[in-house]
Amino acid sequence: MALMVSTAAAEAPPYARVKQFLKDGLSHGRWPPGALMPSEAELVAQFGVSRMTVNRAIKELQSEGLVDRSQGVGTFAAALHKVASTLTIRDLHEEIESRGQHHSADVRLVREERAPPALAERLGLKSGARVFHSLIVHRCNGVPLQCEDRYVNPACAPAYLGVDFTRITPTHYLLDVAPFWEADYSIEASAPTAEEARLLDIGPHDACLVVVRRTKTRTRPITIARLVHPGSRYAIEGAFQP
Repeated sequence: MALMVSTAAAEAPPYARVKQFLKDGLSHGRWPPGALMPSEAELVAQFGVSRMTVNRAIKELQSEGLVDRSQGVGTFAAALHKVASTLTIRDLHEEIESRGQHHSADVRLVREERAPPALAERLGLKSGARVFHSLIVHRCNGVPLQCEDRYVNPACAPAYLGVDFTRITPTHYLLDVAPFWEADYSIEASAPTAEEARLLDIGPHDACLVVVRRTKTRTRPITIARLVHPGSRYAIEGAFQP
């Protein structure tokens, strides 16, 4: 079944119409991760535009992390955990090990709880519904680097409570069992809570880098995590090229 192009889309520049058509198809699951998407020649014929126009649309989708291109083969739907070129969810274990350092995890709790109203709303659940809660301290060469306080929607990862998180991180596990389509996050400098200061072995007034991140499938939230890092031990790095 072909996707309909809206009136607003029809009034957009030609490359934008092609891009929106492909983006809509991805968001509706028309092309699952790894699936071969329409060729440039097919899109040229369908939209009556030039190959250059189609190429621009696909390049923009590629820069947003939504498609992968293979020279001489075609364009493929990207893995769902690739949200954008500026935001890729990285597994902390892989990040630490890639620097030649050792990652270890101190699992403080993994249990089922009842979600209070505010948390339930953010996870798309009813107040008092079941929710999975984990609290883990991640260490780099034995030094606490991150306090991960995470809540998980049981419908997205029903086996979560049985996972050994000393062997696999929650991020790695959730990317495998519940790939996400969308993420929102906030980053701020803040003092730790008393418990976070104790777990991270820092002073109660030490500056921390706090990341709060929520991921969602196409239809519902998966998880919310509060990731607290001692400011003197962690930095978020990136690169920009105009």
